[in-house]
Amino acid sequence: MLIYHTPTPPPPHGGAASLRRPSLALHCHLSDHQTTPQLATPLTLIDKSSLSVSAACSEAELLAAARLRVRTFYDFNEQTFRIEDRTRYLVEREYEALCERVAGKRKGFRKVSCINATLPISWMMNVSKDLCAACKFSQNGEDRVVVGTLDLNQCVGLPDEIVGMKPQAIGSDFARAYISNVCVAEELHRNGLGYELIAESKRVAEHWGISDLYVHVAVNNEAAKNLYLKSGFTVESDEPAWQARFFDRPRRLLLWTGLPITYQL
Repeated sequence: MLIYHTPTPPPPHGGAASLRRPSLALHCHLSDHQTTPQLATPLTLIDKSSLSVSAACSEAELLAAARLRVRTFYDFNEQTFRIEDRTRYLVEREYEALCERVAGKRKGFRKVSCINATLPISWMMNVSKDLCAACKFSQNGEDRVVVGTLDLNQCVGLPDEIVGMKPQAIGSDFARAYISNVCVAEELHRNGLGYELIAESKRVAEHWGISDLYVHVAVNNEAAKNLYLKSGFTVESDEPAWQARFFDRPRRLLLWTGLPITYQL
């Protein structure tokens, strides 16, 4: 279900036999995955009045987001050796990398925000106790659960990815941003949470003074492409076949959308 980076090392290729990656995804930082967009009839209708979509404001919430990403991007089969240890390792690695990016400690990133969709645990307990246990955190005295997440990255480009062309020359280091790590809990698919996350990322990007917003998507991921196109993105460029072969992944498209200029140079 979720963008990735050289700073956040991908899972060892040697673990492919014990880890099964999702066949559909939006885009992720954790390890090149993306999350499945919401289509057709929802499995569980959420209470939109209780839904909060905003930037993470605590380490506990970042940890919950990291757990959701691992829970979503990795599908451990029953034969996986020491599943709990493997899961703990992946969560710790993603959490540490996420904290570094958000704190501005990762070279090449001017600013990073982890945007989460959350619901009260009192409501989520009727949906999935496992999800509640894995992705809960406390905020202002209330226990909530991260049910969707993405990263907004203000940078010239993401390592090992196609780089956007807008804006050109001046402004490319501060007016360009990329969405990554889009992830929605499987139990709440088809509730429009992907759209909610993208809409909030646009609002945050505008506040930062971003004029050009990008996202990468696998060329064969029609569902994810439709989500982004419906969210106002258009195709700007595509990845050369040789590059996709080099990274042993499906060829990517780079999608772009322009944002209103809310500042003066």
